[in-house]
Amino acid sequence: MTGPGDVTTTMVRVGVLGAGGRMGREVCRAVSEDPELELVAAVDPALAGIDLRQVTGSDGAGIQVAGDVSDLERAGAEVAVDFTVAEVAAENMRWCAAHGVHCVVGTTGISGADVTEIEALFASSPANCVLAANFAISAVLMMRFAELAAPFMDGVEIIELHHDDKLDAPSGTALKTAERVDSARHAAGGAPWPADRTASAVVSGARGGAGPGGIRIHSVRLPGLVAHQEIIFGALGQSLILRQDSYDRSSYMPGVLLAVKAVGDRPGLTVGLDALLDF
Repeated sequence: MTGPGDVTTTMVRVGVLGAGGRMGREVCRAVSEDPELELVAAVDPALAGIDLRQVTGSDGAGIQVAGDVSDLERAGAEVAVDFTVAEVAAENMRWCAAHGVHCVVGTTGISGADVTEIEALFASSPANCVLAANFAISAVLMMRFAELAAPFMDGVEIIELHHDDKLDAPSGTALKTAERVDSARHAAGGAPWPADRTASAVVSGARGGAGPGGIRIHSVRLPGLVAHQEIIFGALGQSLILRQDSYDRSSYMPGVLLAVKAVGDRPGLTVGLDALLDF
């Protein structure tokens, strides 16, 4: 009950796509525990019909995992959070744009052509979308610090390290980092990054892959890792190493919850978490 001067807070109704995955389970738990949010739907075709509490090990009373994105509409979800795979996420975003459901997407590997199409769809939709390669605030800060360093250093390479179940390589964060570092250097009037001088690779791929601006990206996949990245800058007589580590998937949740609460006020497609942090 409220009295004069009291403010009534309406909880945001949230559905999770890919609810049975590592990130999906974490998102379900985080949404359930946030007093400003209400978890109303969980979608995962592989686990359809299972009580959500069996999947997440936390509260999800009365929610059965659904097999199709259309369950968001039945449940009255206002925001969908997607941590699936690239092809599925692109289709989910198209559905959300068509049905007026805001979308927060952390799935990586989505093609540039799909992003361009999805941007147009949300531009003409009542719904909005936040798409980010990484929701860890420390990772967003790492990329920003790298942009500041780019004009002043002579070379850079990126090493990204992830768990051995990650399907895409390099990571979306590594690609976005290379893109932003290269753009920052060009914007400051810096010379292009020097070409790789390696004349003979004894083992094919030893120098990694050439990302945006020719920046070399090296991908490591090992059991026991979660998500880690190093940006190594070099210059005459010196180096600068920026490293970010996510030791647990809970590290992404503050950023995800921030996006869920902000997406309704961000018209169209917002790429990256930076805009929500007022960088």
